[in-house]
Amino acid sequence: MKLNWIRNLTALTLVASGLALHAQTEDGFVSLMDGKSFDGWKTAEENTDTWKLEDGVFVAHGEKCHLFYIGDGKTFKNFHLKVEVMTEPNSNGGIYFHTKYQAKDWPRGGFECQVNNTHSDWKKTGSLYDVVNIANSAAQDRKWWTQEIIVKGNNVTVIIDGKKQFDYTEPAGAQAGTFERKLGEGTFALQGHDPKSTIRYRNIRVKRLD
Repeated sequence: MKLNWIRNLTALTLVASGLALHAQTEDGFVSLMDGKSFDGWKTAEENTDTWKLEDGVFVAHGEKCHLFYIGDGKTFKNFHLKVEVMTEPNSNGGIYFHTKYQAKDWPRGGFECQVNNTHSDWKKTGSLYDVVNIANSAAQDRKWWTQEIIVKGNNVTVIIDGKKQFDYTEPAGAQAGTFERKLGEGTFALQGHDPKSTIRYRNIRVKRLD
C-alpha cells in the first residue's frame, strides 16, 4: 500500500513539474483557437467547404480558401506566433501575418510563411515566400512540427521545431509593391491551397511583443 502511494505521489509530481515547465515556456502566450469551433476566425467567401474542424484541429483540404483570424479586431505588429502543423505528402499551404481579411483570391497584404515539404513548388517550409526562399524543408510530412514566426520592428525570424531558419531584416525604404509585402501590422491567415493538399493546423498561440 505504501509503495503504491509513493508511486502515485511520484507520478503526480512528474505531471505537476511538466505542467509547470509548459506554463513557464508558454508564459505570455494566448491561444487563438478553442479547439471546439471556428470562433475568432472567418473564411474567405470562396470555397468555404475547404475548411473543417476535426478533433480540435483546423483542416484545409479543397479548392483555394483562406482562413483569417479576426478575434477582437485588434491588429498584430510585433509578436511571437507558434503554430503546430502537419502535412500530407505533396501538400502546399501557408501561414500569413500582417495581412487583412480578403473575401477572395490570394491575400494581397502581408507575408506568407510557407508550409510545403514535398509539393512541386521548390520554396519549402519556413520560406518567407518570394522574400527569403528555402529549398530544403526542415519538417516532414505526416509528422507534427512547430512553426514559429517572430516579428520585432523590421526583423522577422522563422523557427521550425526549435531550429532557427533565418533572420530577415527589411531594408530601409522597402516598398510594398503590388502584393503589399512590407512589414506593418495586421492579422493572421491560414492557407487552403488546392484540392490535392491536406494541411492540419492546431495549438495556435501568440504573444504580443509591443
